[in-house]
Amino acid sequence: MRWIVLLLALIALTLIVFAAWPNLDLVVAHYFYDDGGFAGRGGLARFGRDFFRVTPFVVLALYGALYALARAGVGVPWAPSGRGVIFLILTMTIGPGLIVNLGFKDHAHRPRPVHVVEFGGGDEFRPWYKFDGACAINCSFPSGEASSSFWMAAPAILLPPPARAPALVAALAFGVGASLLRLAFGGHFLSDVLIGGLISLLVIAVARRWLWPRGGP
Repeated sequence: MRWIVLLLALIALTLIVFAAWPNLDLVVAHYFYDDGGFAGRGGLARFGRDFFRVTPFVVLALYGALYALARAGVGVPWAPSGRGVIFLILTMTIGPGLIVNLGFKDHAHRPRPVHVVEFGGGDEFRPWYKFDGACAINCSFPSGEASSSFWMAAPAILLPPPARAPALVAALAFGVGASLLRLAFGGHFLSDVLIGGLISLLVIAVARRWLWPRGGP
Protein backbone atom coordinates (compact mmCIF):
# COMPACT_ATOMS: atom_id res chain seq x y z
CA MET A 1 0.00 0.00 0.00
CA ARG A 2 2.86 2.38 0.75
CA TRP A 3 4.06 2.13 -2.86
CA ILE A 4 0.61 3.09 -4.13
CA VAL A 5 0.51 6.11 -1.84
CA LEU A 6 4.05 7.11 -2.80
CA LEU A 7 3.34 6.87 -6.53
CA LEU A 8 0.11 8.84 -6.19
CA ALA A 9 2.06 11.52 -4.31
CA LEU A 10 4.75 11.61 -7.01
CA ILE A 11 2.14 11.96 -9.75
CA ALA A 12 0.42 14.78 -7.87
CA LEU A 13 3.74 16.52 -7.19
CA THR A 14 4.81 16.25 -10.83
CA LEU A 15 1.50 17.67 -12.08
CA ILE A 16 1.65 20.53 -9.57
CA VAL A 17 5.25 21.45 -10.38
CA PHE A 18 4.67 21.53 -14.13
CA ALA A 19 1.40 23.42 -13.69
CA ALA A 20 3.10 26.05 -11.54
CA TRP A 21 6.15 26.29 -13.83
CA PRO A 22 5.04 25.11 -17.29
CA ASN A 23 8.09 26.65 -18.97
CA LEU A 24 10.21 24.07 -17.17
CA ASP A 25 9.26 21.71 -20.00
CA LEU A 26 10.67 24.15 -22.56
CA VAL A 27 13.83 24.73 -20.53
CA VAL A 28 14.58 21.00 -20.37
CA ALA A 29 13.73 20.48 -24.04
CA HIS A 30 16.27 23.16 -25.00
CA TYR A 31 19.06 20.98 -23.60
CA PHE A 32 18.28 18.44 -26.34
CA TYR A 33 17.94 21.02 -29.14
CA ASP A 34 20.91 22.38 -31.08
CA ASP A 35 21.76 23.64 -34.56
CA GLY A 36 18.13 23.82 -35.61
CA GLY A 37 17.15 20.31 -34.58
CA PHE A 38 16.88 17.81 -31.78
CA ALA A 39 19.77 15.56 -30.83
CA GLY A 40 18.07 12.29 -31.73
CA ARG A 41 18.36 12.58 -35.49
CA GLY A 42 20.83 9.83 -36.38
CA GLY A 43 20.36 6.23 -37.36
CA LEU A 44 21.72 4.97 -34.05
CA ALA A 45 19.07 6.94 -32.17
CA ARG A 46 16.35 5.52 -34.41
CA PHE A 47 17.65 2.01 -33.74
CA GLY A 48 17.60 2.78 -30.01
CA ARG A 49 14.01 3.93 -30.22
CA ASP A 50 12.98 0.72 -31.98
CA PHE A 51 14.79 -1.30 -29.33
CA PHE A 52 13.02 0.45 -26.46
CA ARG A 53 9.66 0.33 -28.21
CA VAL A 54 9.72 -3.38 -29.13
CA THR A 55 11.48 -4.94 -26.12
CA PRO A 56 8.53 -4.78 -23.67
CA PHE A 57 6.34 -6.74 -26.08
CA VAL A 58 9.13 -9.26 -26.70
CA VAL A 59 9.45 -9.77 -22.94
CA LEU A 60 5.68 -10.18 -22.60
CA ALA A 61 5.70 -12.81 -25.37
CA LEU A 62 8.68 -14.58 -23.77
CA TYR A 63 6.94 -14.83 -20.40
CA GLY A 64 3.84 -16.15 -22.13
CA ALA A 65 5.93 -18.76 -23.96
CA LEU A 66 7.64 -19.85 -20.72
CA TYR A 67 4.26 -20.28 -19.06
CA ALA A 68 2.93 -22.30 -22.00
CA LEU A 69 6.01 -24.54 -22.05
CA ALA A 70 5.76 -25.19 -18.33
CA ARG A 71 2.08 -26.04 -18.64
CA ALA A 72 2.92 -28.42 -21.46
CA GLY A 73 5.37 -30.25 -19.20
CA VAL A 74 8.53 -28.97 -20.83
CA GLY A 75 11.36 -28.58 -18.34
CA VAL A 76 12.19 -24.88 -18.18
CA PRO A 77 14.41 -23.36 -15.46
CA TRP A 78 11.66 -20.94 -14.44
CA ALA A 79 8.22 -19.87 -15.62
CA PRO A 80 5.64 -17.36 -14.38
CA SER A 81 2.43 -18.57 -12.80
CA GLY A 82 -0.92 -18.13 -14.48
CA ARG A 83 -1.63 -15.26 -12.11
CA GLY A 84 1.69 -13.74 -13.12
CA VAL A 85 0.76 -13.85 -16.81
CA ILE A 86 -2.60 -12.21 -16.00
CA PHE A 87 -0.68 -9.55 -14.05
CA LEU A 88 1.52 -8.79 -17.06
CA ILE A 89 -1.36 -8.61 -19.54
CA LEU A 90 -3.50 -6.48 -17.22
CA THR A 91 -0.77 -3.98 -16.42
CA MET A 92 0.27 -3.57 -20.06
CA THR A 93 -3.34 -3.23 -21.21
CA ILE A 94 -4.50 -0.84 -18.50
CA GLY A 95 -1.39 1.33 -18.07
CA PRO A 96 0.21 2.03 -21.47
CA GLY A 97 -2.90 0.86 -23.33
CA LEU A 98 -6.14 2.20 -21.86
CA ILE A 99 -4.99 5.02 -19.59
CA VAL A 100 -2.06 6.52 -21.52
CA ASN A 101 -2.78 5.86 -25.19
CA LEU A 102 -6.57 5.67 -25.35
CA GLY A 103 -7.41 7.76 -22.33
CA PHE A 104 -5.04 10.70 -22.71
CA LYS A 105 -2.98 10.91 -25.89
CA ASP A 106 -5.86 11.47 -28.31
CA HIS A 107 -7.69 13.83 -25.95
CA ALA A 108 -4.93 15.99 -24.43
CA HIS A 109 -4.16 17.68 -27.80
CA ARG A 110 -0.69 18.69 -26.61
CA PRO A 111 1.77 19.34 -29.47
CA ARG A 112 5.10 17.57 -29.26
CA PRO A 113 8.29 19.63 -28.75
CA VAL A 114 9.30 19.20 -32.38
CA HIS A 115 5.99 20.78 -33.44
CA VAL A 116 6.00 23.91 -31.27
CA VAL A 117 7.18 27.35 -32.35
CA GLU A 118 10.07 27.42 -29.87
CA PHE A 119 11.72 24.54 -31.76
CA GLY A 120 10.95 25.47 -35.34
CA GLY A 121 7.41 24.11 -35.56
CA GLY A 122 4.16 25.93 -36.17
CA ASP A 123 2.12 25.05 -33.06
CA GLU A 124 1.76 26.95 -29.81
CA PHE A 125 3.25 25.30 -26.73
CA ARG A 126 0.62 24.10 -24.29
CA PRO A 127 1.19 23.09 -20.65
CA TRP A 128 -0.02 19.63 -19.68
CA TYR A 129 -3.29 20.85 -18.15
CA LYS A 130 -4.58 22.76 -21.21
CA PHE A 131 -6.28 20.31 -23.55
CA ASP A 132 -6.75 22.87 -26.32
CA GLY A 133 -3.59 22.40 -28.39
CA ALA A 134 -3.26 21.98 -32.14
CA CYS A 135 -2.47 18.25 -32.05
CA ALA A 136 -5.38 16.09 -33.19
CA ILE A 137 -4.33 12.49 -32.49
CA ASN A 138 -1.37 10.62 -30.93
CA CYS A 139 -0.32 13.71 -29.03
CA SER A 140 2.44 14.42 -26.56
CA PHE A 141 0.84 14.02 -23.13
CA PRO A 142 1.71 11.62 -21.65
CA SER A 143 4.40 9.50 -23.29
CA GLY A 144 3.24 6.08 -24.44
CA GLU A 145 6.77 4.79 -24.96
CA ALA A 146 7.90 5.93 -21.51
CA SER A 147 4.85 4.18 -20.09
CA SER A 148 5.51 0.89 -21.87
CA SER A 149 9.23 1.07 -21.03
CA PHE A 150 8.62 1.54 -17.31
CA TRP A 151 6.15 -1.36 -17.55
CA MET A 152 9.29 -3.53 -17.63
CA ALA A 153 9.13 -3.33 -13.82
CA ALA A 154 6.18 -5.76 -14.00
CA PRO A 155 8.07 -8.77 -15.40
CA ALA A 156 10.98 -7.92 -13.09
CA ILE A 157 8.69 -8.20 -10.06
CA LEU A 158 7.71 -11.74 -11.06
CA LEU A 159 11.24 -13.08 -10.95
CA PRO A 160 12.38 -15.04 -7.88
CA PRO A 161 14.02 -12.96 -5.11
CA PRO A 162 17.70 -13.47 -6.02
CA ALA A 163 17.08 -11.97 -9.45
CA ARG A 164 14.24 -9.60 -8.59
CA ALA A 165 16.19 -6.64 -7.19
CA PRO A 166 18.77 -6.34 -10.01
CA ALA A 167 15.99 -6.90 -12.56
CA LEU A 168 13.99 -4.04 -11.06
CA VAL A 169 17.01 -1.76 -11.21
CA ALA A 170 17.54 -2.74 -14.85
CA ALA A 171 13.85 -2.18 -15.62
CA LEU A 172 13.89 1.32 -14.15
CA ALA A 173 17.11 2.10 -16.02
CA PHE A 174 15.40 0.85 -19.20
CA GLY A 175 12.53 3.27 -18.58
CA VAL A 176 14.89 6.17 -17.95
CA GLY A 177 16.85 5.38 -21.11
CA ALA A 178 13.71 5.24 -23.24
CA SER A 179 12.49 8.51 -21.74
CA LEU A 180 15.76 10.31 -22.39
CA LEU A 181 15.67 9.16 -25.99
CA ARG A 182 12.13 10.51 -26.41
CA LEU A 183 13.37 13.86 -25.11
CA ALA A 184 16.31 13.72 -27.51
CA PHE A 185 13.96 13.05 -30.44
CA GLY A 186 11.81 16.05 -29.53
CA GLY A 187 8.94 13.61 -29.24
CA HIS A 188 8.01 14.46 -25.66
CA PHE A 189 8.45 16.99 -22.90
CA LEU A 190 9.84 16.03 -19.50
CA SER A 191 6.38 16.10 -17.89
CA ASP A 192 5.13 13.69 -20.59
CA VAL A 193 7.69 10.99 -19.81
CA LEU A 194 7.46 11.45 -16.04
CA ILE A 195 3.69 11.05 -15.97
CA GLY A 196 3.74 8.21 -18.51
CA GLY A 197 6.23 6.26 -16.44
CA LEU A 198 4.55 6.96 -13.12
CA ILE A 199 1.16 5.87 -14.44
CA SER A 200 2.60 2.49 -15.42
CA LEU A 201 4.30 2.05 -12.06
CA LEU A 202 1.08 2.97 -10.25
CA VAL A 203 -0.95 0.47 -12.27
CA ILE A 204 1.66 -2.20 -11.50
CA ALA A 205 1.52 -1.42 -7.76
CA VAL A 206 -2.29 -1.51 -7.70
CA ALA A 207 -2.50 -4.73 -9.73
CA ARG A 208 0.09 -6.41 -7.54
CA ARG A 209 -1.84 -5.44 -4.42
CA TRP A 210 -5.07 -6.76 -5.93
CA LEU A 211 -3.73 -10.05 -7.26
CA TRP A 212 -1.51 -10.83 -4.26
CA PRO A 213 -3.32 -9.19 -1.32
CA ARG A 214 -1.31 -11.17 1.23
CA GLY A 215 2.04 -10.35 -0.30
CA GLY A 216 3.95 -11.64 -3.26
CA PRO A 217 4.37 -12.66 -5.94
